[in-house]
Amino acid sequence: MQRNKLYFFLTWSRDGQCTPCEGWRRCNLSRSRGVKQPFSRQHVRLSNNNYLWTLAFSTHPQPHSPPHTPTQPRPPLVLLHGFGGGVALWAQNLDALSSIGPVYALDLLGFGRSSRPQFTAHPEGAEEQFVEALEEWREKVGLEEMVLLGHNLGGYLSAAYTLKYPHRVKHLLLVEPWGFPARPENPNHNSIPVWIRAMGAFMSPFNPLAGLRLAGPLGPMLVQMIRSDFKQKYSSVFDDNTVSDYIYHLNAQTPSGETAFKNMTIPYGWAVRPMLERIDQVRADIPISFIYGSRSSIDSDSGYAFKKTRQDVEIRVIRGAGHYVFADQPDDFNQTVLQILASREKKSEGQEGMKQRELPQLDGTQEGTEVN
Repeated sequence: MQRNKLYFFLTWSRDGQCTPCEGWRRCNLSRSRGVKQPFSRQHVRLSNNNYLWTLAFSTHPQPHSPPHTPTQPRPPLVLLHGFGGGVALWAQNLDALSSIGPVYALDLLGFGRSSRPQFTAHPEGAEEQFVEALEEWREKVGLEEMVLLGHNLGGYLSAAYTLKYPHRVKHLLLVEPWGFPARPENPNHNSIPVWIRAMGAFMSPFNPLAGLRLAGPLGPMLVQMIRSDFKQKYSSVFDDNTVSDYIYHLNAQTPSGETAFKNMTIPYGWAVRPMLERIDQVRADIPISFIYGSRSSIDSDSGYAFKKTRQDVEIRVIRGAGHYVFADQPDDFNQTVLQILASREKKSEGQEGMKQRELPQLDGTQEGTEVN
């Protein structure tokens, strides 16, 4: 049963329907290597005929184990993937992360199995569309508060959402976030190889993944060649090229979110609206944590620069992990996230307890007595 459920959200064609292609049928999650935790899946309907593809995981404690009851119910953990990604890339993390509380994983607007609307060409407007879709999704699902965990573009959008809706975010976890530093005012133009500059100039009118779609039926093979590392990253779950095929199908459709991302960038991959210039405006009582891979091309300097202005920022670096830290070292990543959440929860409970002890007592009553 679990095999069939995960097979459903991993295997789909360009029009969003399951494909009978034999290549997709190789998605074999038996042998106890797939997602075992029960989950539900649905398109959460938004306004303007938009929708976000959503997986929802509930906590199922082991039999005969006393449940941990925090001072307040744990807010759900919401996972936002990065550019060109989708919910299935969390396959090695969902079981562990949902073991202590509810987890939602969703495809961003314009990506994956979510709707692909036309975004405004203005960078700020495109960011706003992403953020408002997430807020409308939260309302539809019925969440009061949530812990946001975003990777790459998902990290950038998580921070943008937190800036606008701080009362909805309990904790912000940024995993290898894109778009934080500003482009240097005087970048060393000569340090960029000529062929890269020429290719960048040639490709500037096109979307980042246009070549994948131009390749037509050779697209899956192209993904396997360019991102051959993904087969190794997910070797504990899949024996074949399922993940490469999945990535191809994610990005072979109408480039809606991809176009929005392009409009939010300037050469070479810098954000038009750098988040590091704004994140200090996040409400002071919202914990912020960064997770980086030690072998990533994403510079962790942004996290450390922010920590200089906000001392309670937590930064974790996972050894042996690259940009896809959650896939490179999934066990270490899962443990790190759970540790961060447990630590913050304990700290929050301690602060709540102190507040309760500091409350003034009513005349003629003692602590713990009932007042009629």
